[in-house]
Amino acid sequence: MSTWMRRSGLAGLGALAAALVVLGAAGPAAAQASGPPDRATDHGKRQWRFDDTAATVSDVARVIGADRLWSAGITGSGVGVALIDTGVVPVAGLRADHVVNGPDLSLDSQTDEALYLDTFGHGTHLAGIITGSGGIAPGTTLTSVKVGAYDGAVDVSQVIAALDWVVAHRNDDPKRPIRVVNLSYGTDGVQDYQVDPLTHAVENAWRAGIVVVAAAGNGGSDTPHLTNPAYDPYVLAVGAADTNGTVGTGDDVLTDFSSRGDDSRRPDLVAPGKSIVSLRDPGSYVDENNPTARVGDDLFKGSGTSQAAAVVSGAVSLLLQARPDLTPDEVKAALTRSASHVSVADPAVGAGELNLAKAVHTPVKNATQTWARSTGTGSLEASRGGAHLALDDVALAGENDLFGPFSTATWAAASSAGTAWVGGTWMGRELTGSSWAGSSWAAASWAGLHWSGTSWSGLHWSGLH
Repeated sequence: MSTWMRRSGLAGLGALAAALVVLGAAGPAAAQASGPPDRATDHGKRQWRFDDTAATVSDVARVIGADRLWSAGITGSGVGVALIDTGVVPVAGLRADHVVNGPDLSLDSQTDEALYLDTFGHGTHLAGIITGSGGIAPGTTLTSVKVGAYDGAVDVSQVIAALDWVVAHRNDDPKRPIRVVNLSYGTDGVQDYQVDPLTHAVENAWRAGIVVVAAAGNGGSDTPHLTNPAYDPYVLAVGAADTNGTVGTGDDVLTDFSSRGDDSRRPDLVAPGKSIVSLRDPGSYVDENNPTARVGDDLFKGSGTSQAAAVVSGAVSLLLQARPDLTPDEVKAALTRSASHVSVADPAVGAGELNLAKAVHTPVKNATQTWARSTGTGSLEASRGGAHLALDDVALAGENDLFGPFSTATWAAASSAGTAWVGGTWMGRELTGSSWAGSSWAAASWAGLHWSGTSWSGLHWSGLH
């Protein structure tokens, strides 16, 4: 095992790192800056305390038409969503029978008290939007695959491994198969998508029947491209809209932080993503550092393309319950063909704003995307862009993952064949520990986790910096 994966080494691990776009929030700039990701950029500073406006998930549901599907009994039942993020904690508003744990692939997994739990606070916020009791798709089942550590730190190789795991385990629960992946993550890598490893991983998921919803990023007009993997033309790239506090979309605009892309790749559509009120994760990193974002005792306000992506992931769950035979290409066609106009014509909103009530009736039979496919044989380092983990001021860089040298060509072949994961190992690397050997992952019950609600018992924050 390399020094990167020794427990003693991880205690001193900090991030020059990507956050999960603070996780969809700080975007590429966060990947380039040192320090905790929610302080890395101007938007990162504002993500959790944007302004005095607020939009509840119920407000958002009315904007996108999800409330009409609820009235017809459509709640996302029978549809599984994988949330590749910072984990989820059992808080009021999340039902135990609607959340299960996949593996913890994060750096926190080396600390028993933090295993599976959302020590950062981002994943829980998104989970509330997707499948909370007041979420967009309250009937869906969410599988949490934790990749982000207490400060959001994550390497692109961990996200790739998570995507491979989701594909391998998508049908473990045949009554609620995983048909959606929420990926509020992105790097500033600009490698050609046709060779990039991360884009290859999301395309493999797409071809396996899983709709990949990717946050466009929060670079605003300062970055000329979408984040990786949102720039892959196959996935559903989501930007963030400001609803201006109304239900109609005629006055909606693109938020100033939402990445615009360029003529080679724009967001496919936008969804509400400003000042979204969802579940609070008391004692987590963002909760402790952003007390003004708290709404009462149980809720928290956040802005970003992360939140917009979560809205779309919930919407896709509803659409797939209503129209279970749709392929990922057909889902994308239904959402883009039915999107509503916003107040100002702007190519950065893609097809427009999500209109689920219309999408459920939009004809899309045999809609097929024919883009060139990614081989995945490009550079892992180029896939990271400027997003690097650092141990004792030494960056994890080059063609290496946390364990050592990494061959993208060897991995790409295994990923395409569905053999990257064997039991608890990924590409021969024991990522999941003894408790995750083989098919035993489902035995780790999310409902059985113990969490104090005020502190992470046994987890010493001063040792993680």
